[in-house]
Amino acid sequence: MMKIPMSVAAAGLLRSLLARAGANHDRILLIESQSTEWQSLTFIGERHLMSFRVLGPDADEIIANMTFGLGDAEFSIPGQIVADVGLAGAPRQEEDGSIALALEALTIVE
Repeated sequence: MMKIPMSVAAAGLLRSLLARAGANHDRILLIESQSTEWQSLTFIGERHLMSFRVLGPDADEIIANMTFGLGDAEFSIPGQIVADVGLAGAPRQEEDGSIALALEALTIVE
């Protein structure tokens, strides 16, 4: 298994999203993870873009669990606050039966 290098904030966000899905982690493939530093006059943090492929006949249910109420969800990432999170476009059905999904988020340091 190849590990994608990621920041502490990105790794915490990924763990939280996988927990929301309520499925075995081998059903959800992380295709891409990008994090860029972000700052305002008063905050520092990171912008994240994560792309997933969800496999299996109940992929739509897993996607629904992962994304339902996402904008109002509470995340527990030590030292981080998830200031914004949402879909980066609509989920799409792939030719192999999987569903592709991209999420964007902004984390700020507490």
